[in-house]
Amino acid sequence: MQKKVKVKPNSKLQKIEEQTDGSLTVHLKSPPVDGKANEELLKILAEKFDVPKSHIRIKSGLSSRQKLIEIDT
Repeated sequence: MQKKVKVKPNSKLQKIEEQTDGSLTVHLKSPPVDGKANEELLKILAEKFDVPKSHIRIKSGLSSRQKLIEIDT
């Protein structure tokens, strides 16, 4: 399964919002430094979809706010 994800780092609250088009907006507490935001993103998505972190990959947008995530279910 692939999901388009918009990441908002440095947020006060950590949450996931599902948009009407099926994409996700993810608010992260971590700053976008040294991959910390990406690591937090993988962790929160693993909890939401109930899969191990190793089953989630960032296919594109590693250093962008717009990401394409692949989830092996």
